[in-house]
Amino acid sequence: MPVDPSIVRTAALPVAIDLGATFLFSITGAMVAIRRYYDVIGVFVLALATGLGGGLLRDGLFIQSGPPAAMRSSSYMFAVLAGSVIAILFFQHVERLSKSFLIFDALGTGAYGVVGASKAFEAGLAVPACIFVGVINAVGGGLIRDVLVREEPLMFKPGQFYIIASLLGVSGFMLSVVFFGFPLVPSAISAIAITFVFRLLAIFFDWKTRSVISPSRPSKSFPSDNP
Repeated sequence: MPVDPSIVRTAALPVAIDLGATFLFSITGAMVAIRRYYDVIGVFVLALATGLGGGLLRDGLFIQSGPPAAMRSSSYMFAVLAGSVIAILFFQHVERLSKSFLIFDALGTGAYGVVGASKAFEAGLAVPACIFVGVINAVGGGLIRDVLVREEPLMFKPGQFYIIASLLGVSGFMLSVVFFGFPLVPSAISAIAITFVFRLLAIFFDWKTRSVISPSRPSKSFPSDNP
């Protein structure tokens, strides 16, 4: 579908949503680092990679309109620093809530999804590409976080609709803005809410995807790699 130039010029979301997503993802990265007994530098570095990773992938690989947004404003570094400090100061209290990590992650996923889609749309990408970039923006930071701590990435494992929740929110955002012409900020808030609520429902009701084959399936059912 051709992109309407009049819509593209007004496609920029308030930077507060981007900074909020950075802050939330920074908390999740810092919490992982603290659980692994990292020092202050390790906590900040993992928070930095988690909070800014999705945006760097978005700007560096897909949009390519100059230096990434995180490198043009010091506000992003302050958001990462704030997330790290919050995680360090309140880690013991947050840990008492068994679902706290996933709640922060769900909020960050929803916010970063609409930010990525909005920036891609502002850059003139087609609607399907905007949805793809939005999802990558949403899950990229978590992917980098898991790789750095040598864990199997959450997005690859059977689980509670991680990418599906982001896809629903981002698709709803693009549908509202492009096809129905709804105002940008209310559409973004609604899309974040869709991702957040669906993700929380999946967590609390344990809705899960399944692996393609059963883990207990005997290995002899696979063909041999040898000729």
